[in-house]
Amino acid sequence: MTRTNGDTLQSAPNAVLSLRDVVKTYDMGTIQVQALRGVSLDIGGNEYVSIMGPSGSGKSTLMHMIGCLDVPTSGTYTLEGRMVADMSENQLAEIRNEQIGFVFQTFNLIPRVSIFQNVELPLIYAGVSRGERRRRATDAIERVGLADRMKHNPNELSGGQRQRVAIARALVCNPSIILADEPTGNLDSKTGAEIMTILDGLHAAGQTIILVTHEDYIAQHALRTVKLRDGLIESDLEAKAS
Repeated sequence: MTRTNGDTLQSAPNAVLSLRDVVKTYDMGTIQVQALRGVSLDIGGNEYVSIMGPSGSGKSTLMHMIGCLDVPTSGTYTLEGRMVADMSENQLAEIRNEQIGFVFQTFNLIPRVSIFQNVELPLIYAGVSRGERRRRATDAIERVGLADRMKHNPNELSGGQRQRVAIARALVCNPSIILADEPTGNLDSKTGAEIMTILDGLHAAGQTIILVTHEDYIAQHALRTVKLRDGLIESDLEAKAS
C-alpha cells in the first residue's frame, strides 16, 4: 500500500497516532527553515514501521513530533484520540514518560546508578508504588535477558547490554509505542542484529514499534517503511509478503 501527502486521509479506526498536514517551521535568525511541509500519516496498534530519509529530509523532526518532544507549527497530531496541541507541558511530560518508550542511539543511561535503578526511574516519575516498581522493573530486565546484571552499573556493561537496558527502561511503563532512534547506530553488526531480534520479538508480542534509521538492512525488519525527502513523505510502503 502507498500513501502520499496529496491524499485526503481520514484517521484509520485503529490508529494509535494520526498526523494531518503537519508543518514544522524553525526560525533561524532572519531565515525560516521548513523541516516538515505538510505530512499526513497514520500508525496503528501493533504496527512495525521504519522511518527513513537522507540528512535534512525531516525524519528527526518527525520523530520529535511523534515523541511529543516538539509540537507542529500547523496541522494536527492526535495520539490515542487526544490532540497533542491541546496538552499542557505537564501532560506532554506524562505522555513521554508513560505512553512512549524511547530507545536512543546513545543509550542515555545514568552512569552512577544500577541497571535496576535506571529501569525503575520512569515508574518513580509515574508515582508507582515501591513494590510494583520492583516487580515491573525486574520483569522488564528479564525480558531483555539481563536478570544477572541488575546490580551492575552501565559502565560495567557492553554497548549491546546497555542498549538492552535502554529497551527495558522503554518497556517498563507498558507504553503504547516504542520509538527507537537509530538503536543499532553505536553497535557492531552482530550486536546490532541481537538488538533487532529483541525489537522483532516485542513486535511479535503485540508492541507498536517505530524505528528511525538510515540503514536499509535495519529498516527491512519493519513491516512498513515511510521514506521522507525535503520535509514530505516520498513513499509509504508495506513490506512484500515473503
